[in-house]
Amino acid sequence: MRYIFFFVLSFALWLLLSGHYSFYHTLVLTMGILSCAFVVYLAGRLDIVDEEGIQINLARHLIVYIPWLAWAIIKANIDVAKRILNPRLPIAPRIVRVTGTQKTNLCRVIFANSITLTPGTVSLDLDEEDIVVHALTKEAADDVQSGDMDRRVTTALEQ
Repeated sequence: MRYIFFFVLSFALWLLLSGHYSFYHTLVLTMGILSCAFVVYLAGRLDIVDEEGIQINLARHLIVYIPWLAWAIIKANIDVAKRILNPRLPIAPRIVRVTGTQKTNLCRVIFANSITLTPGTVSLDLDEEDIVVHALTKEAADDVQSGDMDRRVTTALEQ
């Protein structure tokens, strides 16, 4: 079932990106179907489609998390832009350790990537317990260490 879903999702993405929706382009559609089937076959052989994938029922939690993350990125962009344009605003780089509450590797990677996507913070290292984060300012470090993003990732992905 997982492979069928992966094929349908791949073909839908291919259709969206290619723009060939007509049966008049039979050869192009056939090649798209074959290429998507080949990708699914390779993914199966490489064991990429695994048991830990994100289930469809998590979509409702992601619908809440993704806009929150987008808003956090916008706020951090504005803060970094202000600090660049106004040299009097303090920049105090620091490295902090953040302990995540995620149980799966996928969720921990999404948490680390969410930190990196937010301007002013970069995930430097991810081990079994902690994420090492470089923060541009004390406020950015405090924001990462507050645990708000950690709770939101855990709520969105581990339900």
